[in-house]
Amino acid sequence: MAGKIEKSKGKVKQAVGALTGNKKLESEGRIDHRTGEAKEKIGRLTRKFEEAAETTQRKAVKVVDNAKDVALPK
Repeated sequence: MAGKIEKSKGKVKQAVGALTGNKKLESEGRIDHRTGEAKEKIGRLTRKFEEAAETTQRKAVKVVDNAKDVALPK
């Protein structure tokens, strides 16, 4: 969410800077926009890694449970 806000803020700064001829503000807007994009990508990657870790953990538990069933038959 923070990435989207920063991206939007950057777009506004860019537009205001362009309209007023304020190159510094326009440049800050570009930086904010790119920073927001980066934060969004990091958020997506983090979610993917968390999902992969959960999947791996579930599979590991199944393997251990199967190994216990084989080693210690009921």
